[in-house]
Amino acid sequence: MNKKTKYAIIGSGAMGREHIRNINIIEDAEVVALSDPHNNSLKQSLELLNKNIPTFTNHIELMNSNLADAYIVSSPNFTHINILQDIIVSKKHLLIEKPLCTTTDDCKKFKELTKNYPAVIWTAMEYRYMPPVKKMIKAIHNNKIGDLKMLSIREHRFPFLKKINDWNRFSINSGGTLVEKCCHFFDLMRLIIRSEPEKIYASGKQDVNHLNEDYNGKKPDIIDNAYVIVDFKNGVRSLLDLCMFAENSKYQEELCAVGNLGKIETEVPASRSGLASSELRIGLRENNKMETEVVEVDKKILEAGHHHGSTYYEHLAFLNSIKKNTKAEVSLNDGLMAVAIGEAAELSIKENRVVFMKEFKL
Repeated sequence: MNKKTKYAIIGSGAMGREHIRNINIIEDAEVVALSDPHNNSLKQSLELLNKNIPTFTNHIELMNSNLADAYIVSSPNFTHINILQDIIVSKKHLLIEKPLCTTTDDCKKFKELTKNYPAVIWTAMEYRYMPPVKKMIKAIHNNKIGDLKMLSIREHRFPFLKKINDWNRFSINSGGTLVEKCCHFFDLMRLIIRSEPEKIYASGKQDVNHLNEDYNGKKPDIIDNAYVIVDFKNGVRSLLDLCMFAENSKYQEELCAVGNLGKIETEVPASRSGLASSELRIGLRENNKMETEVVEVDKKILEAGHHHGSTYYEHLAFLNSIKKNTKAEVSLNDGLMAVAIGEAAELSIKENRVVFMKEFKL
């Protein structure tokens, strides 16, 4: 029998619990400890486990217990940099929830601190591992639609959920909507296009959500809709279409890529739709040929999370990297670049201008 990889989770809120549900259905992994300053979050996470495990109110106590092989950091965004600076002395494997940090500067700082780190450091970018998205990426990279020219990603979804102390209502804590939520999509753009971003221009606003909310005299400042255009160095253009007051959507994400030979598109069902499958469609210009494939996800895997099975598949990849001592599929540089594009998009909206990535001195 394979030795189980032991996980400790730092931050046992909604995303921490999604990790627990997925680790629970992986045979050679187990959660052995939790850390969170909020008792209610710890209680809800413990209820998902079939055993009593040690819990801690801070990550230092957890680290000093030396119970785990790997740490998952799923605490609020603004806590990441301080936690990460502390836990790297453990030299354990790390899976860090997106965004890596709330600012490009903090990401750069952490990347510099972990040069020659002896274990796996993995930025959690679940959307790479959604089955229809993964198949779409493979088809594009296999030249199915020829030379890629355009990529568009649409997310129409529900507003931000309530979090502990409402931390996600303020850009200073989250990095802003285009960092917090959309770093996933900017990561996908780089992965699919296989080039680096050159310039960003964005239009967005807070039009509907959180307008009447008040937190000790402070009003939420997170945008709820945006268009973001990213020009890449290889000439490919990409568009993000985001709306966070479109919860009654059959598909939460829709992706479309067009090359000189044809077009490929797919969708990711919204969690509340209950759909277990998506359709991958490839339309070729020659002879108007259309290829269609249904992509199914096992219902047991779907029930373990809210990201169309992707958290499960990401964990399998992470565990494989640990066991084979290979580089992370989603590197610190990937996490850094996703935050940098999101920060550039936020800046483009704030200053009403084109933002060039060279401004970030990456």
